[in-house]
Amino acid sequence: MTDLPFREIAWKWGAGLVVTEMIASRELAMSRGESWARLKRAGLGPHMVQLAGREPHWMAEAARIAADNGADIIDINMGCPAKKVTGGYSGSALMRDPDLALSLIDATVKAVGVPVTLKMRLGWDENSINAPEIARQAEEAGIQLVTIHGRTRMQFYEGRADWEAIRQVREAVAIPLIANGDVQSERDAQEILIRSGADAVMIGRGAQGRPWHIGTIAGHPAPSRGMQVHIAIEHYEAMLSFYGLEAGLRHARKHLGWYLDRLAPGVSGEAKAAIYRSVEPEDVIRLMVEVLGSASDAPERRAA
Repeated sequence: MTDLPFREIAWKWGAGLVVTEMIASRELAMSRGESWARLKRAGLGPHMVQLAGREPHWMAEAARIAADNGADIIDINMGCPAKKVTGGYSGSALMRDPDLALSLIDATVKAVGVPVTLKMRLGWDENSINAPEIARQAEEAGIQLVTIHGRTRMQFYEGRADWEAIRQVREAVAIPLIANGDVQSERDAQEILIRSGADAVMIGRGAQGRPWHIGTIAGHPAPSRGMQVHIAIEHYEAMLSFYGLEAGLRHARKHLGWYLDRLAPGVSGEAKAAIYRSVEPEDVIRLMVEVLGSASDAPERRAA
């Protein structure tokens, strides 16, 4: 989700900090796949690179590579619940093996001179809520900030995030704490801060189809409807430029779907399918504008 085109828009519209997509540590060290594209900075301000892995050696190697290529902060992913990640004993699967998790944290912290942070869930399941203890040990190992998603791995994204449970981590550490999970509005952001005792809020799915929304929650002016359509088209064109036509079309489909869900929830399945199937950028833009409305009146302004 948070590839460079998305981060540039979120940052431009007022997000306080943006984080790269999860980068597999061994893939980066071996220069495989799109790992280097995910690492790219392009001038955004603190460059926070998120790494995932299960082997301390490869995490340390990847952290060094990231730092040498402009990373200002290294973030360790111990929160991803996806089966393809946890099946490889990475992401939130590490919470089932705290000793391995701590060795991985220790190796990463010692490998670089930039701050290292940690993102995780409350635990693997309701019978193993160990985020407070892992956070405490991570702080002792040199982690400088921790982010908690208020669900266990086994919950995936079902039910509601438990914002009060995040407070147990607040009581366990003195380092900055970021709370995450089900933040869709300014009211949600205020409430999660109160209930969790956190210092800041992370927004993920709440920004799908509206990358400007993080800045809006932070107090920046919301873009007009015309500007929102303009941003959607601008984002689409940026993805094609960043990835190239073939890969760009593939990556863009999910974002186009999110824009349609947010801005035109009543659009027909037929219209959506026509947009997804098209391999001609001009046709996609024409169809998007037809569905969402003209962006020609979009004012040329940006949030600070």
